[in-house]
Amino acid sequence: MTSFKLLAQPWWVNLLIIIPMIIFARWRTTGLQMSRRQLLGIAVFALAFGFVEAAVVVYLRAAVGLLPGVQGTLTDVQRSAHEFYEQAQSLQHFPQSLLTVEVIREAATLIMLVSLAWLSDTRARERWATFLWAFAVWDLAYYAGLWATVRWPSSFKDLDVLFLIPVPWLAQIWFPFVVSSLTLVAIALCTRKMPQNVGVTEYISSNPRPDY
Repeated sequence: MTSFKLLAQPWWVNLLIIIPMIIFARWRTTGLQMSRRQLLGIAVFALAFGFVEAAVVVYLRAAVGLLPGVQGTLTDVQRSAHEFYEQAQSLQHFPQSLLTVEVIREAATLIMLVSLAWLSDTRARERWATFLWAFAVWDLAYYAGLWATVRWPSSFKDLDVLFLIPVPWLAQIWFPFVVSSLTLVAIALCTRKMPQNVGVTEYISSNPRPDY
């Protein structure tokens, strides 16, 4: 049985756990001027994007022979994948060409999420909130997509490669799950409830505040 590991690697990855605390501390007083419709729309995009990310990872593992049962049905994959599917150990089996493609794909993923945040609002604070909200939903949807397809992760103690930029980030599944979940809670608590039948523009104009 895999033992619980408190710390991620490299050491600075562990600093991600303070992001929800920073969000709540900085934005709880003035709040975020975002509607529930905005948050829902962003979440829908991130959910779909998260599954696409999971599908790409499944295809990559199948391409290099790390996904048993792939020639059969999805049920065949699910029966055997959890016994052999070691995400963190798969890097040593990846050809350099695919690792290069994977790094570029991760960079493209970040660019897409940043672009979504940039287009969603004109205020810096709300853009940051959009990026973090989308990233958190996308992250959780990614793991949900992997579990739905290949039944991995089978435990919150499974080790994963979170990112490859600039070096591989290694952590057990519980770590990104906690960071992303707390981020969603913090943003939800900081989001002002706008009155019904009042547009975003009208609400902002009646609630001026400095932007940074």
